[in-house]
Amino acid sequence: MEFIRGLVVRSAAGRDKGGFFAVLQADALSAVICNGKRRSLEHPKTKNVKHLFPTNTLLPEQSLQTNREIRRALAAYEAGDRFPHEEANVCRNRT
Repeated sequence: MEFIRGLVVRSAAGRDKGGFFAVLQADALSAVICNGKRRSLEHPKTKNVKHLFPTNTLLPEQSLQTNREIRRALAAYEAGDRFPHEEANVCRNRT
């Protein structure tokens, strides 16, 4: 899956392992991600794409304007409502 702006991803490695983030920009090797809390729009994290698992959700552009909107959009994932049925198939196919 291609990493594009607005894609919701889950961190697979590092201190933020298991956390959900929104992709702000990406290239072939890395992605700039934020979650509106510890990693805000002002201080996003650059992470290698092999350490990220994509979900099937693409956030609309208006949800990426402020930290509050990003936190609100990711709240369903943090609560565990949507992760298992969306990401399970993607995780098994990655190597």
